[in-house]
Amino acid sequence: MSRLRIFNDTDPATPLLDSRDGQVISTELKKIGVTFERWQARHPVAPGASQEDVFAAYREDIDRLVATHGFKSVDVASIAPDNPNRAEIRLKFLDEHYHKEDEVRFFVAGSGLFTLHVDDRVYEVECVKDDLISVPDSTTHWFDMGAEPSFVAIRFFTEPDGWVGHFTGTDIAQRFPRYEPESA
Repeated sequence: MSRLRIFNDTDPATPLLDSRDGQVISTELKKIGVTFERWQARHPVAPGASQEDVFAAYREDIDRLVATHGFKSVDVASIAPDNPNRAEIRLKFLDEHYHKEDEVRFFVAGSGLFTLHVDDRVYEVECVKDDLISVPDSTTHWFDMGAEPSFVAIRFFTEPDGWVGHFTGTDIAQRFPRYEPESA
């Protein structure tokens, strides 16, 4: 289940807000310019489905976002717990960074934790199946997929280079807990 926790950026032990209510999550994130939506597939998507099958299941929502935001490419990223490079892949996203384009992800399956650092607040957003998050360009954040990552996500890009992180060099991400998904 999706979850939002908000902290003061100096106190990772005491949440100011902790909610699993989708409307509360959307409303709180909208205050900082972040979009949070829930999508429903037009038809079931089986594990191991092709990129084309995944796109077909969410075609209307994908087309709406592409038309609204001018995305130039859309792809599917997938990682399983048995990926031999999972630790290296996870490490790439664990430090605070920002992008010069919106970071838009839709979770087809699995989960991950986007942690946003805005002003003096930290927003932990656990995204799960059917969640879309759109983080505005220049918003500092980090992403944790957990020690045994398991997700399939549709990614949207406006820049031809795809994912390019600009790292801040701060240690804030190390001061907050790492992602430990609940057992199914």
